[in-house]
Amino acid sequence: MRYQEFLEHIYKRYSGNVKLGLERMEGLLMDLGNPQHQLTGFHVAGTNGKGSVCATLESLALAHGLKTGLNTSPHLVDYSERFRINGKQPEFELILKIFLEHEELFNKWEASFFEISTAIALILFVRNQVDCAIIEVGLGGRLDATNLFIPDVAAITNIGLDHVKTLGGSLELIAAEKAGMIKQNVPLVLGDMEKQPFKVISDKASLLNAPLSIWNRDYQATNLHNNIAGIMFDYHYQDYHFRGLQANLLGEHQATNLAMALTAFIIYANKHGIQVNEAAVRKGLSQINWQGRMQLLSKSPAIILDGAHNLHGVKALIRTLDLTFPDIKPRFLISILADKDFSAMLGLMASRAAHIYLAKNNSDRAATIEEQMAVLKDYPVAVSTYHSVAEAWDAAKAELKQEDLLVCGGSLFTVGELLAHLDSEKQP
Repeated sequence: MRYQEFLEHIYKRYSGNVKLGLERMEGLLMDLGNPQHQLTGFHVAGTNGKGSVCATLESLALAHGLKTGLNTSPHLVDYSERFRINGKQPEFELILKIFLEHEELFNKWEASFFEISTAIALILFVRNQVDCAIIEVGLGGRLDATNLFIPDVAAITNIGLDHVKTLGGSLELIAAEKAGMIKQNVPLVLGDMEKQPFKVISDKASLLNAPLSIWNRDYQATNLHNNIAGIMFDYHYQDYHFRGLQANLLGEHQATNLAMALTAFIIYANKHGIQVNEAAVRKGLSQINWQGRMQLLSKSPAIILDGAHNLHGVKALIRTLDLTFPDIKPRFLISILADKDFSAMLGLMASRAAHIYLAKNNSDRAATIEEQMAVLKDYPVAVSTYHSVAEAWDAAKAELKQEDLLVCGGSLFTVGELLAHLDSEKQP
């Protein structure tokens, strides 16, 4: 079975198996020998930033000499991106081998695409004898397939209105779903969030005797400096004080994610008798590998790839652009999903844009050109439309001057398509 055949098979065969509840996953993992019980590490949830926290944890752990397993979703271009061992994607043949070995069990339990992907990650990590697993929640927390993993440290980045049909239409309901990943006596690191969701989560943590480390109470990132190369900040947590830390992630909003990850890593290190080394911390923060999130493709002209795919994320993106490029009106290459608040997202970008290159990505959830144009007609901005993300990219790139800024995104699907297009351009 080749890569494309494998993908078509698991998408077609298992994508319709989505059912809320952990019973099937529990049965599947039991038949697999409960690989999740053989792992230690981190479990990370949140509306935005959880991927950045996971990638930072991976980099910090690697810099301290630990063998890591990273499981994130979704992938942008290649299914193998969902899994990393020591910072590197495994060979596809290894993933396929695990799938074929256990296909009968996946069928027996009518496992979903995400449940299979989670099981593959757990098996992969056990077989590679990783020191710590870093596992990102797929959706919510309470009923997520990853929630049978009991970590050493958990983290919830923030709570915003996203996936409201599944998780609920209020911050409190969404917080309750994400709080479902909190485990008895497992330390929990909390990011920056509003009072209502914070209360829901902190109440659940108290009920489960989960020690809390709270942003701007227990740990801080201060003295922030942001530029096109990344962010610099001072970090404070208990007896740990690091000044002038530099990370290769763009945007002041990343300071919270970076500080969260460092706090979670310190808690983990202290539990396992690992000495937190300042030189290793600096090295780890400078080498974070996280594609498609404020990713700088070019400095002159400035081209940024960002997967902000909800209103909370777009607000953070706009703040970063205002701070980093205060004198430039950005050009946007955009395609947004119809089940997002695309009117508000488009409005935020259109009110600042010099030009919008509007496309429709290949997702069956993508908003049509007509739906997006119905919003943009109310803004005094030049808009050109294209049948594909690749076509929009080619047109935008042809018009760019050295002093321009182009921001590409609106959805992780858009980012993935663009990265695939760029990869194809490199092929001989």
